[in-house]
Amino acid sequence: MKRAFLIISLLLVFSNWSQAQKFVYVNSELILESMPGYTEAQDELDKLSKKWQDAIEEKYSEIEKLYQAYKAEQILLTNELKQKREKEITEMEKEVRLYQKQKFGVNGELFKARQKLVKPLQDKIYDALKDMADRNNYAIVMDLASSSNILYSNTRYDKTEFIIKKLGKSK
Repeated sequence: MKRAFLIISLLLVFSNWSQAQKFVYVNSELILESMPGYTEAQDELDKLSKKWQDAIEEKYSEIEKLYQAYKAEQILLTNELKQKREKEITEMEKEVRLYQKQKFGVNGELFKARQKLVKPLQDKIYDALKDMADRNNYAIVMDLASSSNILYSNTRYDKTEFIIKKLGKSK
């Protein structure tokens, strides 16, 4: 009985081993940074972001000045003028938040610019990864970049340089 159990166990282990899936990992950030055009795209995005952030900070500075002036004059103002000034400040704050959302929101202009400038590069990486995985029968290609949950990895499974070279030759 024990011998039959041992034979069955060994058969299961070997059958699972023979069907083992192949896997590799890459660092997509390193690949992206190595691509021509990425630095220029990132610089353009940074310039847009800084320009919009400066405009937002300037508007908040104006609002703060208005609020300080309102506080200083508050005791001299009639209730009607107080309400008018408070409404003016509130409206300016709403406008700034709306502007901020239009520029930096989920579907804002920065997101759209990133899609236009960086997505084509990411698509090239994806195509190269897919080609490598198809040619080598890799079942899984993991990404080691940024928020990876990989706690340990053997460098022999790192295909980052392979993809960088492949993308460099495909220009």
